[in-house]
Amino acid sequence: MRSFRPSRPVAVAEIASEALTLAGGMRALLLQIAHPAVGRGVVEHSDFAERLMDRFDGTMLYLTATMFGTPEELATVRRIVNRAHAPVRGDRAPSGPAYNAYDPDLQLWVAATLYQTMMELHGRVFGGLTPNQADNVYQELSRALSNLQLSHDRWPASRAAFDDYWEGMIASLRVDDQVLAVSRQILHPGRVPWSVRPTLPLVRLVTGGLLPLEVRQQFPLPWDERRQRRFDRVMRWTAAIYPRLPMWLRHIPRDRYLAKLRRVAGPGSSPRRPDAG
Repeated sequence: MRSFRPSRPVAVAEIASEALTLAGGMRALLLQIAHPAVGRGVVEHSDFAERLMDRFDGTMLYLTATMFGTPEELATVRRIVNRAHAPVRGDRAPSGPAYNAYDPDLQLWVAATLYQTMMELHGRVFGGLTPNQADNVYQELSRALSNLQLSHDRWPASRAAFDDYWEGMIASLRVDDQVLAVSRQILHPGRVPWSVRPTLPLVRLVTGGLLPLEVRQQFPLPWDERRQRRFDRVMRWTAAIYPRLPMWLRHIPRDRYLAKLRRVAGPGSSPRRPDAG
């Protein structure tokens, strides 16, 4: 009987290929909309109640193009994203601060939540990287996520600087009643495939456990010692089992989005395939 040895990704392409990253999607999204300007833009221009899965697919397609696509494929997806972002802007108002989807500071926050969530999950399941590995991942991943109106020089120069930026941003997050209503649509979506519905309670548990305490309390997500024990147990089991799964299984979402990217980019497209599996 064949057994699978634990496999621990350390390169950016390997980490980004893991299905594990999907488990942090709701956490990253809640962190994004807790930013007052991002939250107001989402409230006024997004419909998570009806199109949560469409928006999730759009984000994953963009990440796939960023990490694994050819320059032509990335350009195609950038055009799609830019068209969607064009109307997302608003002046300062009693309902909140001014916002513009092209604002590089807001794009930095969105990208930062993706990077930090990915690395938080990676550390919990696979253990920490060496300082040199972590520095390389930070530089490569921050460069890969620097698209649209965000240039790489807008990122904090080092991991230590990023940690300072992250702590300052977490302290500045504010959740108002409108954003709270959107968060309920995200956490309890009405229109999702039947195959996804049984996983939602677990996704909500993982989301709550991964959120910083001060952000979790603002939404607020129900949390107590019993939920904390369940979350810790889920993380222990995931760390014990997930690294032993075969690579083809761990890379199914990546491969499906690569295929979708090929269809979106048109005939003749052949996305770069990472060497991680």
